[in-house]
Amino acid sequence: MKIAIRYYTKTGNTKKLADAIAEVCNVEAKTVDEPLTEDVDVLFLGSAIYAAGIDKSIKEFLQNINVNVGCIYNFSSAALIESTFGQVKKEAEANGLKISDDEFHCRGAFKLIHRGRPNEKDLNDIKEFAKRIIN
Repeated sequence: MKIAIRYYTKTGNTKKLADAIAEVCNVEAKTVDEPLTEDVDVLFLGSAIYAAGIDKSIKEFLQNINVNVGCIYNFSSAALIESTFGQVKKEAEANGLKISDDEFHCRGAFKLIHRGRPNEKDLNDIKEFAKRIIN
């Protein structure tokens, strides 16, 4: 199974999650600035909410995928909003990409809100999520 991990982060919270997935999958987590260069069965795509929306970098990454992607699995962190899933799903489907309803989300620290998140429990939970997807 060919696996790729891409993410976008401003605060480092989503990078922590991406690195935890990378540890489980033995695949390097890369930012969305690095396009996919070969077909993948599973794409773990990480994002967060900034000013009530996903960053344009996620949208541009999805628009510019020119390889076959079996299925996207969304993972995200946010201080206030529950998940990026709805916004990422809308963008993925608009670009003809399949996205699983199975996603991972946890709180992310922002200023004084949710200090220390993602925490060890969040990182263990996302590792279990990744194991379930690849097995």
